[in-house]
Amino acid sequence: MDRIFTLDEARTIMPALLTEAGELIAARADLAEIAYTREQGQSTPLGGLAELKGIEARIEEILAGWTGQGIEVKGIAPVLIDFPALLDGVSVRLCWIEGETELSWYHRTELGFPGRRPLDSPS
Repeated sequence: MDRIFTLDEARTIMPALLTEAGELIAARADLAEIAYTREQGQSTPLGGLAELKGIEARIEEILAGWTGQGIEVKGIAPVLIDFPALLDGVSVRLCWIEGETELSWYHRTELGFPGRRPLDSPS
């Protein structure tokens, strides 16, 4: 059975998630630069193939840690995650996207991102 989060549980996880998301965002940028410079036959102070593989492994480790907790990863560019939850008996996703500083949005499960509403708004 999939994990269902309470709002408090999801918000308790957010500080660690924000830290890891920052690491993922930096790794994503490094990965893009290394890959681009390798394709161009150039070098970068960020390293080469070994560093590229290490960055890919770290990104996968972060994502696996999130999914292992029951968090749904919807994207990594931008980072977009959902926490399955129930609000007033309705299946929702507590929704966070890169750039936000806290968990303050949700959407009904069947509506997805276009149905996002602030958590203080009626479902």
